[in-house]
Amino acid sequence: MHRTVEDMTNPTAPTEIRPFTIDVAQADLDDLMERLARTRLPQPAPADDWDTGTPNSYLREAVEAWRAFDWRAAEARINAVPHFVTEVDGQPIHFIHVRSAHPGATPLLLAHTYPGSSVDYLDLIDLLVDPVAHGGRAEDAFDVVIPDAPGYGFSNPVTESGWTTARVARAYDELMHRLGYAEYGIHGSDNGALVARDLGLAAPEGFLGLHVLQLFSFPSGDPAEFEHLEPQDYAGLEHMQWFQSVGGYNTMNASRPQTVAVGLSDSPIALLAYSELFNSFGNGTSLVTLEQIITEVSVNWFANAAAGMSRSYLDNARAEAEPQVNAAPTGVAVFADDFQTIKVFAERDNSNIVHWSRFEQGGHFAALEMPELLAGDIRAFFASLRDA
Repeated sequence: MHRTVEDMTNPTAPTEIRPFTIDVAQADLDDLMERLARTRLPQPAPADDWDTGTPNSYLREAVEAWRAFDWRAAEARINAVPHFVTEVDGQPIHFIHVRSAHPGATPLLLAHTYPGSSVDYLDLIDLLVDPVAHGGRAEDAFDVVIPDAPGYGFSNPVTESGWTTARVARAYDELMHRLGYAEYGIHGSDNGALVARDLGLAAPEGFLGLHVLQLFSFPSGDPAEFEHLEPQDYAGLEHMQWFQSVGGYNTMNASRPQTVAVGLSDSPIALLAYSELFNSFGNGTSLVTLEQIITEVSVNWFANAAAGMSRSYLDNARAEAEPQVNAAPTGVAVFADDFQTIKVFAERDNSNIVHWSRFEQGGHFAALEMPELLAGDIRAFFASLRDA
């Protein structure tokens, strides 16, 4: 597979920022089609629904859609924005970098989800870079930097263990300063929200603040915390319990990631099935389209990213870190069908929440589902910091 205009592992200039082009070899594309044609589905569950995992009925539809999917068109769309690669802390980091034409644009790093990559944010780029074209104000424009986290997408291979979200945060800070930005902010969701909060904890020089879709704060065991809960918070607690009951991949990735990666690296339909989070585990709430899912999974298939993605969970599980309070300016956008951040718990762990929004539509992958709403909330948060 031809991925860059020069080898990502070129050791001659590790801090050099080099252009990058996604150019999947036709042999790799042919191999994918052959594997999909030979798909052997498991014996079906007694009830062909999402109760025990990704059902055969969905996978049959997905196989046919993937075989008909125009990867070259998707590849051209991804390559329509500038891509680069550099080495940070010994690790190849691939990223998208789009500068705004508006003077004084705020530098903004976008940190992606699991099991996503930088393509999570393709629909968000123009909304942020050129707000005027979308009914916004020039002063709300951003330069955007969208890395693939180590082990995800084209930030491969992972050269050593220990890539916790805190280490990723430090690498992203170095990346932003290497690009010449004296100050910047971050938006993140899922794994990216954890990276964003770790940047808040580190509070590096020039860090403006973090905007996230989730603050993963849970009950501490103190009964007094529950005295201030609102009715919607109890619904949020029920959602937490449901998520824990279906999110078994957390345990698998955090315990035997290399074993998990064997199947995901050899079988494209296994990788797609394991990406059931895009479907909100089949609960009927996800607005992510099958075409978007296939684009996401194709990127991680062609990059052979399954092992690095899975091992990131083990790296975090093995990290020994004391609980800390994030004091950086923090904004939260809670979407109706996503993890429901509970403000009482979040404020215990984050002392400077200055922006809080709720939306009645959208879920865990708001950048894919509701890019206009998300872009507007990101603009509002950083405008509030600027105007404070």
